[in-house]
Amino acid sequence: MWSFRDWRRKRILARLAIEPALWQRALDSLPILDGLSQAETERLRERSLLFLHAKRLTALPGVELQLTDRLRLAAQAQLPLLHLADLDWYQGFHEIVIYPDDFHSPQKHRDSAGVVHEWDGEHSGEAWLQGPVILAWPGVRESGSWEGYNLVIHELAHKLDMLNGDANGLPPLHSSMRLEDWATAMQSAYDALNATLDADPEAHTEIDPYAAETPAEFFAVTSEYFFSAPDLLHRTYPKVYKQLQAFYRQDPFTRLQGLQKSHPDYAEPH
Repeated sequence: MWSFRDWRRKRILARLAIEPALWQRALDSLPILDGLSQAETERLRERSLLFLHAKRLTALPGVELQLTDRLRLAAQAQLPLLHLADLDWYQGFHEIVIYPDDFHSPQKHRDSAGVVHEWDGEHSGEAWLQGPVILAWPGVRESGSWEGYNLVIHELAHKLDMLNGDANGLPPLHSSMRLEDWATAMQSAYDALNATLDADPEAHTEIDPYAAETPAEFFAVTSEYFFSAPDLLHRTYPKVYKQLQAFYRQDPFTRLQGLQKSHPDYAEPH
């Protein structure tokens, strides 16, 4: 059956066609895409091009974005959505602004006594409700490996979280998921991380202690680890991993295990 949406999609993809070698160059620079099937890689290519068509990437002075850079960013943005229905998950914003370095932005926090604290915080990324995503170029360039860091996925996880309103660590769950299971897994892990840091603010934690800031940051950080260090997240917070696996409908840990068994570059575990 003819569909205007499919027709328009094909028209856009035809207009944005890129050389296969260029797409392969982007893939080769992103180890976290290793192990995807041919069908998954092709779907990722199409969705990445559509993402670049829908979102404006604004590079501030000091940042030069080549087409390969744009493809790398788009591929990482689309990886979390790879097995989700095409439902405009990144609605509510139209622009990604890329700063040449980390930046300062005003912060505000009301403590338990009702006192409001304000300060300027240094950030490598921000996502605003109904506003743009801001990324620092060094963080973008450092993203894409299996090292437990991915600025692109982290900030876009905030955008998924905001689909229900203000970021609170609860994105719109699928009908097959239970809110109680999500809340129990996330809250218990979040509380455990905070208890560790309350006892010793300098304590070593398996995941970035920034995850203890708020439930929203916990969701963003664990989403980041889900795709960039799935073995570590699976070992540290298996119930959190299971909930993210159900939400993203992917299993990067199993994909990484397959690479460790079959590829010499992955012989050593993370």
